[in-house]
Amino acid sequence: MNPYIYQSHEPHANMHLKETTSRWLRYAVDFPTAYTTQYEENNTVFGEYFQPRDADRAPLAIMVHGWGDRSIIPCRFLARTLAKRGIASFILYLVFHSSRMPETMKSHLPFITPEEWFEGYKASVIDIRQIIDWASSRPELAKQQIGIIGISLGGFVSAIAMGLDKRIKAGVFLIAGGNSEKITWNTKSEAVVKGHGCTEAECHQIRSYYPQYLAEIAEKGFGNVIPAKECFFTDPMTFAPYLRERPILMANALWDEVIPRQATLDFWEACDKPAIIWLPGTHVTVWLWYPLIEQKITGFLSSTFGILGKPRI
Repeated sequence: MNPYIYQSHEPHANMHLKETTSRWLRYAVDFPTAYTTQYEENNTVFGEYFQPRDADRAPLAIMVHGWGDRSIIPCRFLARTLAKRGIASFILYLVFHSSRMPETMKSHLPFITPEEWFEGYKASVIDIRQIIDWASSRPELAKQQIGIIGISLGGFVSAIAMGLDKRIKAGVFLIAGGNSEKITWNTKSEAVVKGHGCTEAECHQIRSYYPQYLAEIAEKGFGNVIPAKECFFTDPMTFAPYLRERPILMANALWDEVIPRQATLDFWEACDKPAIIWLPGTHVTVWLWYPLIEQKITGFLSSTFGILGKPRI
């Protein structure tokens, strides 16, 4: 059983030029989603595409923001920096962004039901895979050089997408992790706990089946095993074995009050201990270290995609 299956084809995208500079072109992009929900607002994918000037087979970084709208801001800053290095970017607006969120969901924020979380994850992963379909037809992009950058919730979604889709060659996961049981019951975020849908005892009982689920996936492959509960599908730990020996960079906050340190370390170890940096800060104040985060990401992607030399002036 694979909830992230979709009909793969190049989506018919609308592109509207929004900004022109000496270094890049910025477009607003939209296309119909391959995963339609009961909410009309969800069914059109929105994003921003930063195309480097005179791009010729440029790598593409797909950026996936965190909860709400504000983490779009560092994505835009980073997209401009990457454009100077000749790397294109597509910033995906998740179904959790205000522009795509239905009013019925907004009415009970910040609490999201388990059903809404699951629907959101399915839509988000499929949206990312559709962006790759779109990019594969763009002559200015190198379809063999696609990376993904996910922030917080976007980091969970990005890890799942990269685990499922081998077209994603590199991943950057910021203030994220895995092991949903530890995240839920060790977090200091009230919204995470109240949106979980079961008690701690019930969760612990269900998670007792998780090691066997992972063992069966290792034997039979993801998609051939039915989990005890749908939340197994949305835990990045499920997909960690498919991320091993692939280029990954993690950046996390030392005092993250939302994502417990041990949940990050569990995911890191399950991915076979990729490169990781720890920054003095919380889930929000980690962005005070943005210049270093930008430097690490730019260097990681430039090295992974074989981009040498100084940024374009």
